Amino acid sequence: MRYLITGGAGFIGSHVCDALLADGHAVYVLDDESTGSRSNLQHLFSNRELRFIAGSIADDAVLSRLVGTVHQVIHLAAAVGVKYILENPLQSILTNVVGTEKVLQACKAFEKPLFLASTSEVYGLQTHAPLRESDYSVIGATSVSRWSYACSKALDEFMALAFHHQGAFPVTIARFFNTVGPRQSPAYGMVMPRLVDQALHNEPMTVYGDGSQTRTFTHVKDCVAAVMGLISHPEAAGEVYNVGGTEEVSILNLAKRVKMITGSRSEIRLIPYADVYNHNFEDMPRRVPDISKLEQAVHFTPKYRLDEIIADVVTDRQRWLKDNES
Repeated sequence: MRYLITGGAGFIGSHVCDALLADGHAVYVLDDESTGSRSNLQHLFSNRELRFIAGSIADDAVLSRLVGTVHQVIHLAAAVGVKYILENPLQSILTNVVGTEKVLQACKAFEKPLFLASTSEVYGLQTHAPLRESDYSVIGATSVSRWSYACSKALDEFMALAFHHQGAFPVTIARFFNTVGPRQSPAYGMVMPRLVDQALHNEPMTVYGDGSQTRTFTHVKDCVAAVMGLISHPEAAGEVYNVGGTEEVSILNLAKRVKMITGSRSEIRLIPYADVYNHNFEDMPRRVPDISKLEQAVHFTPKYRLDEIIADVVTDRQRWLKDNES
């Protein structure tokens, strides 16, 4: 089969490329490299089944040509990362909403099935756990830019499901929970690679707030396994699935585990949110998924435990630092 991956040069997208090419599929990647990089695909460029197109989902002509060529679309292109969202609030909304609408319209024109990547951010300020796909969104005030991302991705889901329910084309949606692993950049506020880099440099490891906020982390290989299962499961169409890990950890304890695994001499320093972000930021205290729906649909079980995930990130960041600081 032929697949189009929007945002395929990004962190998750490049790993999806790995898996599809390994299975013998042809892959077209459309990426403007605003947050991704073709260096993430460098090891694949010798594969004749990979085609990289430097461009944007805002380009109707390019999008139409590619969607008309492939059998299925995997839409991963989006504004990502708390830091990027806060620094580029308007562009983030336009990328997520207008860009996704263009992808949806192209899929409608050619009647091509779509896999849409969404995010756990759509749950907003929900504090109970685990979070189920049917739970309400609890979104903060519009004066806090953080929530524009949650709202834009929720609108993506509404639009995609509307197309599906009107019979335009099949849509499957996955909400990713804190996916981490090799090739993830710390540049956009991603907590794990940032803590690992600080630990490897024996610099203060900065934990925002009091560190009691909890998350689960998903190895990118587990995330890709879920994607591969869902795109090959026709009964998943019209549904929303949580994709995440099950090991809940506070960010303070995450920092301690990173310090232990790296053998770092770093101190762990608590930093008030106000010293990092402006008034446009608000955090959620807890974020844990219920993945039973995904388990039932494609027999998904995360294979990587938290310490294994951290170790893989450490190895990857060590390699990156060696290559870029020599």
